[in-house]
Amino acid sequence: MRPQLLANAELIDPASGRRERGAVLIRDGAIADIAWGTASPAAPEGAETVDCAGHWLLPGLIDMRAFIGEPGAEHRETLRTASRAAAAGGVTTLLCMPNTNPPIDDPAIVDFVKRRARDTAIVNVHPAAALTKGIAGEEMTEIGLLSEAGALAFSDGVKSVRNARVMRRALTYARDFDALVMHHTEDADLVGDGVMNEGELSSRLGLMGIPREAETIVLERDLRLVRMTGGRYHAALITQPQSIELIERAKAEGLPVTCGASINHLVLNENDIGDYRSFFKLSPPLRHEDDRLALAEALDAGIIDVVVSDHNPQDVETKRLPFAEAADGAIGLETLLAGGLRLVNGGSVRLERLLHALTVRPAELLGLPAGRLTAGAPADLIIVDPDVAYILDRASLWSRCKNTPFEAARLEGRVLATYVAGQLVYQYASA
Repeated sequence: MRPQLLANAELIDPASGRRERGAVLIRDGAIADIAWGTASPAAPEGAETVDCAGHWLLPGLIDMRAFIGEPGAEHRETLRTASRAAAAGGVTTLLCMPNTNPPIDDPAIVDFVKRRARDTAIVNVHPAAALTKGIAGEEMTEIGLLSEAGALAFSDGVKSVRNARVMRRALTYARDFDALVMHHTEDADLVGDGVMNEGELSSRLGLMGIPREAETIVLERDLRLVRMTGGRYHAALITQPQSIELIERAKAEGLPVTCGASINHLVLNENDIGDYRSFFKLSPPLRHEDDRLALAEALDAGIIDVVVSDHNPQDVETKRLPFAEAADGAIGLETLLAGGLRLVNGGSVRLERLLHALTVRPAELLGLPAGRLTAGAPADLIIVDPDVAYILDRASLWSRCKNTPFEAARLEGRVLATYVAGQLVYQYASA
């Protein structure tokens, strides 16, 4: 590829917090030079110049939680379709969860996913390996071998490890390999037949509720095990103030603990379920508006480390059902940034905090060199028009499934172009 000069842009570096006009020179898949201010890097002869027209230029987003059907459920999503949805949403790196068929619990399957992503995906795709064999919660996987094969984290996806002894052992072995354990904190026994947040609204709708304690009981147990073992622990999704308090106390103790929140729980609440709209059925469930506000405050304060899409495609046969019978999950790769900008435009989260949680912090947790606007970093970049407003049409989405909770929603901020290793992989084309 010939060198490219992305000029006349508003540069935003989430790592340093710097934000001003400038230009970026790309060479050999990496950022070769950055000019802050009115000056421009000296472009080599033959370089292609791209006028960013004053729009934002920032590092591509890193999504730490995306469920992809391949292998085994390609009718829901493939690495190819997920990567195109990611590129359209400004996500240049995604971590795919191990809930596949077969599960990603063997080095050979890790290698398969990496090779398939290399051959079919247009963004960076890294596998997370299963924490227990078969995602059954009974016997931990070979963490060392899976790490050597290329797994960047360990998780049982949407399942919690019930057995405290197994969880303790997994955290101990993960510590020895400096591996990250990402856990879904939800007690399956307390969840039972619940389908939404337990409270007044669930009673009025006649739906079985899921108590907040289903989350905090598992989280508190896990944090005690972290104190015992010293393993790196990441609570995949927290949704309410009690969990925030537990995480804050653990960090104050110096424990190697981090946490994430989904864009759905940061932007939506249980009232959006309305007249039993199954696209809003999630795991964990959407909470009360007070819980949502507490999450946004915790994100702005830096207690919540990362924001994820929790991308989980479901087809018509499993989603277009009565609410209690519908499958959990919503797609989110294409609405991750636009949803986050709702928080910024609403004044509840600062832009620098949002971008830090979407780029720098996930890169740090996964040990990746991305997420920074600095010379030598990978040229995984996006150009964003933050001011454009539009109504989301699910027919325009790239994901194979269309179960978005933002259908017909008014959004602001559109990704105009996405570069991965300096190569243009997505460009918005208006109708």
